[in-house]
Amino acid sequence: MPSIRKTKTASGAVAVQVVRYTHDQMTVLKHVGSGHTQEEIAALVASAREWLSQTTKQASLFPQREPRVLPLATVVYLGVTHAFAYDTLCAVARACGFKSVQQKERLLFDLAVMRIIEPTSKLRAIALLKQYFDIHYAERTVYRQLPRLKDLKDELEAVAVRCALGTLKSDLALVLYDVTTLYFETFTADELRMPGFSKDNKPQQPQIVIGLLVTKQGFPLGYELFAGNTFEGKTMISVLEAFADKHHVTTPTIVADAAMLSQENIAELKKRRLSYIVGARLANASPTLIKQIHKALKRQDKATTRLPTKHGDLVASFSAARYRKNKGDMERQIERGKKLVARHEPGRRAKFVTKKGGDAYVLNEALIEKNKLLLGIRGYYTNTPAKELSNNEVIARYHDLWHVEQVFRMAKSDLASRPIFHHQEDSVRAHMVVCFAALVIGKYIEIKVSLSLKKIRDLLWDVTDAQLYDKATKKTIKLRSPVNDELKKLLRKLRAPY
Repeated sequence: MPSIRKTKTASGAVAVQVVRYTHDQMTVLKHVGSGHTQEEIAALVASAREWLSQTTKQASLFPQREPRVLPLATVVYLGVTHAFAYDTLCAVARACGFKSVQQKERLLFDLAVMRIIEPTSKLRAIALLKQYFDIHYAERTVYRQLPRLKDLKDELEAVAVRCALGTLKSDLALVLYDVTTLYFETFTADELRMPGFSKDNKPQQPQIVIGLLVTKQGFPLGYELFAGNTFEGKTMISVLEAFADKHHVTTPTIVADAAMLSQENIAELKKRRLSYIVGARLANASPTLIKQIHKALKRQDKATTRLPTKHGDLVASFSAARYRKNKGDMERQIERGKKLVARHEPGRRAKFVTKKGGDAYVLNEALIEKNKLLLGIRGYYTNTPAKELSNNEVIARYHDLWHVEQVFRMAKSDLASRPIFHHQEDSVRAHMVVCFAALVIGKYIEIKVSLSLKKIRDLLWDVTDAQLYDKATKKTIKLRSPVNDELKKLLRKLRAPY
């Protein structure tokens, strides 16, 4: 019968061994290690008991309490993982409603997590999943499965809508719409990847156009993808149609910027009985209308007026701070124009310089006078009557569009959704599905805890799991670093365990 033996060594330490006595002869079956303190020796004895239990399959009649000290002589440090960050993001995803998607398509969720933790290429993401979280994927398997992720777009959008209506308590009475562009790391174009007006200042490279719907909190609801040369004003109606048809959601008020304004879009919105608030480009308005607005506002700070037009009611407002800024900008442009005229040069983007004939250039005095009348003024078109939505409410709702711009910044900067390296359309669409999933999770966290995604990511990353392997017991032990009070408070808001 094997037993545990403790014996003094020449150095004064106590050696712990597993031995067997046969006919007064001792055989050492396992030398566990040597310790100097009582706690070290107790830990070695515990390791010896564990080894005995695993080797002989013989349970102890008197179970021992686990020691608080590991025997360093038998422990190997394997490294650090970040399982805490991964587990927290899993919990947040379930809170968003992604549980069924996680179970059905784990690859989508894992790639979305890497977009939040460290956005990078798919190949690099596979390596980091293994390094950070001990999650293993074969490269060939990932690239074979990636294109099919595009088919999860509608399901992800449905999850986002339910989360907005349920957990985030959004009634979708107002949705915000805007577009952006995402460029490719190539100069080769095709039917989808086309050069066009680039919001990333990459006019020579192919791109795609993305139309995004968000709540007034900035929570993403759905998106559509268009060829890179699509005019943004042509995207809004098709996005609204697709969203309403797929998710049976009626959005009474849509807010969009001035690029979406066209008589065709206005007619379609009215046809679908949708209310709208759209930015107005007053520089394109008639001189008569501009004079009316100027006369009504009288350059009084925070004054508003409402005038009927073919695009709906035009709500205009005056801001003293905006007036000072606009006036300074215009005076600099006029001074530049005067210098160009004196040199007989047209200049680049010289707003107030016009050609008189031949090689002669003059200041456009009519345009200068028009701009003087518009200093400090902004306008917004709406078809909602004043009795339902006051002038100030129209302006406030339009200003909520900054939430869409913030979501685009998150997608492009925090989640590095561009440049895109894929060239097959299915893979491009799958990439956008991964980015949308990461955007939903990331924005949900920001809304819940009122901190930037980068700050939250850093807090989660500070909690690490050290992995230690006990050679005696063949067990891997994980030691987690403490969770600080700030992070605990945030996790309670997210209803995530710690």
